[in-house]
Parts: sequence; structure tokens; C-alpha cells
Amino acid sequence: MPLSPKLSADQLEANLADIAPRYTEQQASVESSRCLFCFDAPCITACPTGIDIPAFIKKIMTGNVTGAARTILSANILGASCARVCPTEVLCEGACVLLDRDSDPIKIGRLQRYATDHVYENEIQVLRAATKKSGKRVAVIGGGPAGLGCAAEVAQLGHDVVIFERKPNAGGLNTYGIAYYKMKPEISLEEVELVKSLGVEFRCGVEVGRDVTRADLDGFDAIFIGIGLGDGQRLRIPGEELPEVVEALDFIEQIHTEPLHRVPVGARVAVLGCGNTAIDAATQARRLGAAEVVVIYRRGERDMSAYAFEYDLAKQDGASFLFHHAPVEVLGHDGHVTGLRLVQTRFNASGALEQIGGSEFTEPFDMVIKAVGQQKQSDWLAQLFPELEMNRNGTMKRDFDTGQTSLRKVYAGGDCANGGREVVNAVGEGKKAARGIHRFFGETEAIGPIQPSRWGVAPGPYGSGFDAPIRVPDLEAKYEQLSPASHPAPATSALTSMNQE
Repeated sequence: MPLSPKLSADQLEANLADIAPRYTEQQASVESSRCLFCFDAPCITACPTGIDIPAFIKKIMTGNVTGAARTILSANILGASCARVCPTEVLCEGACVLLDRDSDPIKIGRLQRYATDHVYENEIQVLRAATKKSGKRVAVIGGGPAGLGCAAEVAQLGHDVVIFERKPNAGGLNTYGIAYYKMKPEISLEEVELVKSLGVEFRCGVEVGRDVTRADLDGFDAIFIGIGLGDGQRLRIPGEELPEVVEALDFIEQIHTEPLHRVPVGARVAVLGCGNTAIDAATQARRLGAAEVVVIYRRGERDMSAYAFEYDLAKQDGASFLFHHAPVEVLGHDGHVTGLRLVQTRFNASGALEQIGGSEFTEPFDMVIKAVGQQKQSDWLAQLFPELEMNRNGTMKRDFDTGQTSLRKVYAGGDCANGGREVVNAVGEGKKAARGIHRFFGETEAIGPIQPSRWGVAPGPYGSGFDAPIRVPDLEAKYEQLSPASHPAPATSALTSMNQE
């Protein structure tokens, strides 16, 4: 049977409401007063855009909310969306020293939202367009987080910028691909308007390679590529072409672009894959009214790439998980999905994943959502920039400090360059590339952000995640490999100590 909507508009509005509502003034005051305002703050080191977190929290505590927003947006132009979608548990909040004392970190993301919402809702302009122009022009391909991060910084450094975006609206996954209960698309579009206010020109509905040629791009003084990842990976199994087999990002985009009460969903939904996008799709399917959602993953629970807090949320919403199983066929009748044929999997003695012979069985489903990863953009890049040097994994070779590729005036950042990371990483990489372009133009090098306590420290890091971001799970894994006797301190203390060396 064709899919259909399941719930009324009122039910959907309640189900897909903000998962972490904005703080009230009193809540923000109380939470900001918990901060220790660390002299050498590990939270800044864990932020890929290097926001001076203690500084903006202190401004909230003293009632200067506009100043707090200025501190945030000066470092991260997409501070409002990152406040909602950043995996703070593995970044800034995961590095908070209060985890060692109270086991409850400062809610940095919610405080960040409180400050940025204040300036957007009151239409307070905290950033200004450059008054002095260099005459240089930069083409930015892709209006997602990386492109916006690059364009905003380039514009503030005094250069003209044009963003080419193939979709009707800019914002990338922030506009079209974030779980609706985390962030509404209006937030992303407000950020696009902020970038426009800095003097950036947007050309939406324009596809580079079709509407804009390489010769057109060569007329610019520099080019930034921030096109994200491509289409979803194919399953390559029979029945994949049936209409109720959909890509997770297409499903999420439909939620963002159509009235919620018109979005169809199955009664029994299978989600294939176990990354964060799979979790978003599973949770939203449940909130749209699916009676049952089963997440199917060919590996084990410990192997999934989804964050633990996302996994917990999906389970709280009623999604179930089937590990060590893989689909071998999508079953159908009269042109519609009726189920999946599954097989059990295991790791063999050499560590390779294999199917267990004779373990096949069928399960009824009326909708299948694929979230098994996205393709790299190597084909598009080869067509438009055939001389570009590529890595074996389909990403571009580049200087990680400047974003410069093997072509002198071509720079890159975001998912198309790093293979797929968080929004905040894309913004940081776009900003780094903008500064690389600025230096390429022969301009004075832009410095910072630097932790105030790090001024004059040389040699060594600036103490900002913008220069060398630290992810808490990576640091924990490093210390787990060392003996407890020689390194008894917990990971968050290790991060603090490392920053004070």
C-alpha cells in the first residue's frame, strides 16, 4: 500500500517540538553562574571554531546578552544552529571540568542558544560588513555550513564573495537535513540572512557545472569548494527501486519542506544503518506516527557511529535495534514494499564481516529508510577540476591549516574535504580556508581566536580548538590505552592538564 500521513497537525506539532527548549532569563542566569570561568579553559580547546566560551557565559551572567552573542557569532557565524545541533557531549561540554566535580557540565549549547536567539529575535546587528574592500572576488561553491563559514569570513576580511547554491535556499543540511525536533529550517535561513548582511551575494537555484562553467569560475581570484557529500550509497539488492524505499536525507528534507501533516510514513518502518542520520530518521519516523521502527545494522552495538546520547534518545522514543543483521532483498507486492529478507552476520576469525549461511528470514515492513552513508564527490570534481589531486578515499588533497588544494587558487572544506563531520567542523574549515585565501591575496595574516590566557605563550597551541580541535572521545581512547597506574586522572582532567602544559 502507498504510504500516508498518520497524525494530525496538532499531534505533530507537539511530537516534533524543540527537544531542548530555550532557557528563560532566570534559567540562563542560574546556569551561567555555575561556570568556573577557567583561566585555561578546555571547552575552548574542544570547540572547532574556538568560541571564547567562558567569556560569553560571563556576559550572560552579568546581563550583557548582546555582547555574549557577539562573542559567539564573531567566532562561529552559525552559532545559533550549532547551539542546537552540535554534539556538545563530545566537544565543549564533554571537556567541561565540572564533569570531574559534579558530573554535570555547564549546558554550553543551551546558553549559546539563549544568547543568539536574543539578537535574532530582537533584530540586533552584532556583526558589520567590511568598510574597506580589496577588489578581489571569491567564488564559493555550496551554500552549506562550510560555504557560509568561508563566505562570512572572506567578506569580513574585505573581499567580495558570491555563493553558488543549487538548491532553492542556502544553508545545506542545516536547512534541509537536521532532525526537525532539533532545529527548524527558519533558524538556518536567519543565519543565511546574517551572512547576506555582511555583503555576501547568493545565487541560489544555480548548479555549478551546469549553469556555471569552469571558465566562469576561473574569472574569480579564488575558489572555495564546500559542496558537502553526494547521493546516498546504494544497497545493490533486489527491490531497492520500490517507491517506499527512501533515502534518509530525502525523508528528513521532506519534513523540512512540506507541512508536517502531509508527510507520509509507514506503519512498520525499517531504518538501515546506525549512524547519526539513521537515528534522526528513526526518531522522526516514530514522532510522525509510525507504530514501530526497527533500526537494522550489519555490525554490533559497539561498532555503530551514532553518538550514545542519540542512541538513547531513539530508544526512549520507542525505536528498537537489530544488530548483526543485513538486508539481502526488499520484498514487494503489486509494486509496493511488504518486507525485508534479512540475514545474520558475524565477524570471522580474521575480523572480516560475513553472512551466516542458512540464517535468512523475512520481516514485514511497509517502508524502508536507507542511511548507509553518502557517496564522495569525486566524479563531480573530476568533471569540473580534472587536474585536482585526490586522496584514495575520494576527498581532495589539501593543506589542513589553509584549505588550499593542489590548485593554487582553489580551496576546500567541510564534508567534501573531510569525508563527513559535524556542522561546527565545516564552519571552522570554511573559516580557515577564508584566511588562507586572504593570505593568498597577499594580505596580513588574520590571528586568533586565542584564549586570553594564551597570549604570549610560544611555542605551542593558541589554546583554541580553531587551531587544533580536541574531541573528548579521542582523548579518552588515548588515555584508556595507557596504564591506570601511570595515568590515574580521568579524561577530562587529562584535557585540562594538557592545556596547561
